[in-house]
Formats: sequence, structure tokens, C-alpha cells
Amino acid sequence: MDATQLIEDLKSDEGWVPFAYKDNLGYLTIGYGFLIDEQKGGRLPKEIGEAWLKYEAQNKWDEVVNKEPWLADQPEDVQRAVANMAYNLGVSGVLGFKKMLLSLKNNNRTEAAEHALDSRWAMQVGLRAKRVSDLICGKAL
Repeated sequence: MDATQLIEDLKSDEGWVPFAYKDNLGYLTIGYGFLIDEQKGGRLPKEIGEAWLKYEAQNKWDEVVNKEPWLADQPEDVQRAVANMAYNLGVSGVLGFKKMLLSLKNNNRTEAAEHALDSRWAMQVGLRAKRVSDLICGKAL
């Protein structure tokens, strides 16, 4: 069998939909007809989830560094913290933390961590905010 032609046939037959939708039988589906509706036994394979996570995490970090190039020169733990926030909040969301970013740019990690914790985001995500702020101020490596 010509697997390449099969893939082309399936792409043509299924079409690409980049968001969850209900198929003609009412089941949640995404992409090229990938059934994800639990009622029908659908699921997202963990391997796909891992690849998607890596893709999105790197993409968000690249977007942040494109907007704020100086972040690429920050310590690894600060980069991890900002990338985590970008993944969670989106790039525009983390860029909205102007006081935190200014403190980081001025090498005041403790103050930056305080700004991260003094936010609605921190109240919403709880322990995640504590872990991220520990990274920012260098307490968790």
C-alpha cells in the first residue's frame, strides 16, 4: 500500500479543522477527523499530547523572546518561569506583567517574584504561582 497516497486521500476526505467540533453524528472531533469524544471511545493519545505540549511551550517562548529579546539572556530559572506563564496566560498575558518584567530587566528577581504573586493570576492558579515565583527569585532550581 502507498501510505503517502492514503494520507493524501484521508486529508482530502476528512478535511482539516483546527478546533474541536461535532461531527455529523454529534461526536467531538478535531483536526483530520480525530475522534476525541469520550462517549464514543475517543481520546487524545498521550504521545500526541506530549508533542503538542512541546510544540506549544517552545512556540510561546519564541514569541515572548521575539517581543522581549532581553529575556533570552536571563537565567534558566527565570526563562522557565516566564515561559510557564506564557503557556498559561498566552504571550500577551505574560507581557501584561509590566512591573514584573521591568524588575527582571533591572535584575531585581525578588521584586519581580513579588509582582508575579500580587496578581489575579496568582489567586487563580494557586500553587503554580508559588512555584513560578520561586523560580523567578531563584529559590527553586
